[in-house]
Amino acid sequence: MKNFFASTWGVVLVGAVIGVVAVLLQYLGNPPNMGVCVACFERDIAGALGLHRAGVVQYMRPEIIGFVLGSLAAALIFRDFRARAGSAPIIRFVLGFFAMIGALVFLGCPWRALLRLAGGDLNAILGLAGLAVGVFIGTLFLRKGYSLGRSNKSPAMVGLMLPLIMVVFLVLLFLFPAIAPQGEEKSVQNLIWHSVAGPGSMHAALGISLGVGLLVGFIAQRSRFCTMGAFRDLFLFRQMHLMLGVIALVVAAVILNLVLGSFNAGFEGQPVAHSLYLWNFLGMVLAGWAFALAGGCPGRQLFMAGEGDGDAATFVLGMIAGAAFSHNFSMASSPNGIGAYGDIGVYVGLATCLLISVAMLKSKGGNQ
Repeated sequence: MKNFFASTWGVVLVGAVIGVVAVLLQYLGNPPNMGVCVACFERDIAGALGLHRAGVVQYMRPEIIGFVLGSLAAALIFRDFRARAGSAPIIRFVLGFFAMIGALVFLGCPWRALLRLAGGDLNAILGLAGLAVGVFIGTLFLRKGYSLGRSNKSPAMVGLMLPLIMVVFLVLLFLFPAIAPQGEEKSVQNLIWHSVAGPGSMHAALGISLGVGLLVGFIAQRSRFCTMGAFRDLFLFRQMHLMLGVIALVVAAVILNLVLGSFNAGFEGQPVAHSLYLWNFLGMVLAGWAFALAGGCPGRQLFMAGEGDGDAATFVLGMIAGAAFSHNFSMASSPNGIGAYGDIGVYVGLATCLLISVAMLKSKGGNQ
């Protein structure tokens, strides 16, 4: 059966749907310009598990759970589920770790950069420029033979492990909902942590968020939607297929923001954002480079994990670990600017990406 979502018009439709549902999630309770942000939401999940104690960003985000389970459902229905792993998993974990550090210096993943721009946040231009530069650097090494090697067919449990973890997260969210705060706390613990102030306390109803996540996971798995892939294909092959989906996301989100009166153009005073141009740019250079080396943006990694890719699941876990490290060691940014050690995190991350890029060239033994 022909897969419409993999066609050009299908990718455009998927991008438009993501743009619309993201803005609707903002309207229904998610943070402004953060209807869907994989990096931010995985950071919130890390907080919900107590891996960091930044009280304003702790919530077991159902959208992330839905992305994985929706992708799993699509893969099973259309016989795309293939358990595989073994393509340099520890390097993928490290790439996920530093991708998250870069994203949290900028304050958003590629999807959030697009949504920030669609909401009028002009700081996102610097972030998207950094993303493009980071992906371009990655493509230079891809042209020279960079590879993490082939993944191998694995037992089904390898491919099902991250979806099962997400099921456990969903059960925890249902069994241990938020409880009323006592005094001036920023978050409260009911086995898992819940923010009662700040972005982590802002969320649409659980059922709506989960439903959106399942829908996006399902259609994105069918379309192979990927923001990093859009830039990579443009640079390597001059192909606009995935980029048209990215453009559709922005256009749809801009239109709905205008309709809802939530478009506010400018650099200053944007929600959950800072205006340090250099660090908006460099944070996403790091993130984009890591995404290119790992073979997908954060959303795409979740969708691949749902269809059985254990290496993508390792990247996801690396991002969650990176989120915990970023907040525990004062690297993550806030509206007041970057964390005390955010610059060090970016420098170390860029050096690490360069080391991996060179070490994993075929001529250097990277595809043994």
